[in-house]
Amino acid sequence: MTAMLTEFFERYVTVYQPYKGGNWCYEDGLIYRGLELLHMATGDNRWLSHLKRLVDARILSGPRLSGYALTEYNIDNIRPGGALLYLDMLTGDPRYLACADLLADQLASHPRTKSGVYWHKARYPWQIWLDGLYMAAPFQIAYAHARNQPELISDSLNQIGIALKATYVPETGLYAHAFDEARKQDWADPWTGRSQAHWARALGWLCMCLVDVADLVGPAAFAPLRQRTTDLLNRILELRTQNGLWLQVIDAPDLEGNYIESSASAMFVYALKRAERLDLIGPVREDLLSGLIDYSVRKAPDGAIRMSGICEVAGLGGFEEKYRDGTPEYYLSEPVVDNDPKGVGPLMMCVATSLMDQPARSTVAAP
Repeated sequence: MTAMLTEFFERYVTVYQPYKGGNWCYEDGLIYRGLELLHMATGDNRWLSHLKRLVDARILSGPRLSGYALTEYNIDNIRPGGALLYLDMLTGDPRYLACADLLADQLASHPRTKSGVYWHKARYPWQIWLDGLYMAAPFQIAYAHARNQPELISDSLNQIGIALKATYVPETGLYAHAFDEARKQDWADPWTGRSQAHWARALGWLCMCLVDVADLVGPAAFAPLRQRTTDLLNRILELRTQNGLWLQVIDAPDLEGNYIESSASAMFVYALKRAERLDLIGPVREDLLSGLIDYSVRKAPDGAIRMSGICEVAGLGGFEEKYRDGTPEYYLSEPVVDNDPKGVGPLMMCVATSLMDQPARSTVAAP
């Protein structure tokens, strides 16, 4: 890891402010995951200290999680739970596993589609989003290991398989951002139920989910998902731009206003590096990480280091003033910002993965 990246990550997490004012949220969870992997890769306890400080600030007496309500049934809130399991493994502090139990309780009663997949949120009924696969499956599988509940592993793998079939677009070889089982959403195709454009970060969530799950369950259990994973990652490689990164609307290079999006690019670099280690794909000859850093990370004259080119947020439907219709033009309309955790967290992850030069080992204890 270069001195500039070490400085960037150290400064970033030292002054990091919780993304949603202190409420338990997936955005913070991406920084937790980055710190977890940096600690695993380097053994440097500074990253563990930062992780523990940030997570401990979200744990209240009870224990409870700051701003967390099970009854919201928001699948995004499951993602940060991986840090609880990692800290439980390292410290044995019972608060961490007790808080992980809260998230597992949510999943135990979380509403599902008729096909058996978790709704994205209670307010998004009958909908499967690629985002949600990453938010729930790696935690549920790691929790299953921690609590010796193998049925949860089978459930997660089954849900992923169903979601992949529902969202697959044969014309592109990619997966739609979301699927509406009820086919009532304006963004959903009335015949297929799928959203129409391929948003890069949605595919980034999916790729990260698949490689993390592959590592957690091992080759035998992952076998039913292996070919789909390999095919998707190879298709992602085909869609790189000339500088080796990826566009916001990933398969539309001629779309006016389309741009290279840094958070999805970081997610893909992470997933591809992890997939190489797991023998899910062949060697990637290009130095994708260097290309990502050269493009997105800059040191300003005042010494501040920033990661640029990050789509702030994107989704579908909802109750906002601007209806999110899932068109290519919609994905280009959202603000582009610097230093958002949805970019910095995955950058930390792919830098950490690049440092793991030993052969892949099972990480069942480390979500």
